Amino acid sequence: MLYQAFLDQALTGWLAKLPEQLANGLDRKRHGDLPMWEKAVAKLPELPVERTVQLDRDTVQVDLELSDSQHRQCENLLKKLAPWRKGPFQLGEIFIDTEWRSDWKWQRVAPHLAPLEYRKVLDVGGGSGYHAWRMAGAGADFVLVIDPSPRFYWQFHAVRHFVGNADGHRTHFLPVGIEDVPENLGFFDTVFSMGVLYHRPAPLEHLQQLKSALAPGGELVLETLVVEGDEQAVLLPGERYAAMPNVYFLPSSIALCHWLERCGFTNVRVIDETITTLDEQRSTEWMTYQSLTDFLDPADPTRTLEGYPAPRRAVILANKPGHSAVSR
Repeated sequence: MLYQAFLDQALTGWLAKLPEQLANGLDRKRHGDLPMWEKAVAKLPELPVERTVQLDRDTVQVDLELSDSQHRQCENLLKKLAPWRKGPFQLGEIFIDTEWRSDWKWQRVAPHLAPLEYRKVLDVGGGSGYHAWRMAGAGADFVLVIDPSPRFYWQFHAVRHFVGNADGHRTHFLPVGIEDVPENLGFFDTVFSMGVLYHRPAPLEHLQQLKSALAPGGELVLETLVVEGDEQAVLLPGERYAAMPNVYFLPSSIALCHWLERCGFTNVRVIDETITTLDEQRSTEWMTYQSLTDFLDPADPTRTLEGYPAPRRAVILANKPGHSAVSR
């Protein structure tokens, strides 16, 4: 289906690279648990044809009737794919209560977007694909999630097993990073990069890669960790930030706007800036590891364990210069 979708979208240059990219992304030698995840999805039982799929609600929801044994089987197999970080999902009577209330982020972002109907959308670092299903629910013509994690790849396909063809097979997942997207593609009408920039040691290079993937006039949706301050304010943490080892630059939202303008984006504007709460990111039975509450100073929750400001996230929209040609 992925190959056919790339053919349908005339992404022929990229299509030639897909076999190698899929082989690298799903290399069992690099990912020891990958066979278990693949087997778990393959063992999901055949589901009733009759189902109601709702991709335009806070919970990505598939209503269908499962027998008690099917319910237990599905729940056990889905838990083999844990931890589930982005969601939530309601699959039959199985509620996957993910670490992140990703619907809250979507609620903050969606009202400000150029309408997604008919658009070709790239979701960079999209995790399990929760936001991609919401993009499809908003009418996007083609949605591609890229994320190098094979666990997320199989989580996406587990949800796909339940969604079936309800999205018209407009939603796809490729286990690669932004560096694997062909240079100067200029294809996507909207590009999302949410929760990625602070993991990049060269943030301006990431912004240029996102711009390269956008069609002229296309919209960038950038969400990342920020700090308070003026256009000179940038935090470069030590070895860890909120217990995460691979966090690099946390600019102020004003500084980030300046970065985007230096990279050639236009119409740059901050649409939201929010401190992450313990209700939005937390441990659940589907993500039993440590979460945000464990990464904050117990004596002062406004600081991380390392003494840095607690996580604050901003969402910024910007456009690639040129005239948008979204078909109607």
